[in-house]
Amino acid sequence: MNVFKTLTKSFLLALLTGAVATAFFTASAGAHDKDKSRWNQKYENEVYIFGKEPIPFLKNNVDILPKGRALDLAMGEGRNGVYLATQGFEVVGIDISEQGLQKAHRLAAANGTTIETRVADLESIQLEKGAYDVVLCAYYMQRDLFPQMKDALKSGGMVVVETYNTDYLKYQPSFRRQWALEENELLEIFKDYKIILYRVYDDGEEAYSSIIAQKP
Repeated sequence: MNVFKTLTKSFLLALLTGAVATAFFTASAGAHDKDKSRWNQKYENEVYIFGKEPIPFLKNNVDILPKGRALDLAMGEGRNGVYLATQGFEVVGIDISEQGLQKAHRLAAANGTTIETRVADLESIQLEKGAYDVVLCAYYMQRDLFPQMKDALKSGGMVVVETYNTDYLKYQPSFRRQWALEENELLEIFKDYKIILYRVYDDGEEAYSSIIAQKP
């Protein structure tokens, strides 16, 4: 799976090494007004910069997930959450960018479905506990959000996480290590869960880790 195949190599490099990457891939710099403004400006373009298709890890394993209410964290333009909605999930998407969420609604309409969205700063949010059957977080790294993600799940619910790992630094040395998962970090975070699927991917250009884990 290659999450950014819809982007040109030059745009991807700029995204990863410039100020935009700071807002998208980590909360360490703070999701403040400047980040909201930056992403609103980026998403004003009619082009879906990350594409309209879900990450393959989600699409290929959607049948594993328990149907019900799904939370898409850092939803952006909505490709993952909208896909879940087309598969019968009741989707709530959260993002700092109003423009991104507006595009997510347009994508949902184009796919004959609906979603609920909320504009919020994930650094200061308090997620509803025990409210979701699925919690999804793709390519957004905020370590102190993981406990809330776990608390937000119902018993038997599943979490889906995918993002870059430290092997990615071989291909993008300017990518900050703090934004990347350490070796087996997801397994450690969800060691009290049932691991349904776990994989580490490296195609010589990018590297990331993915997990689906079930709350007891």
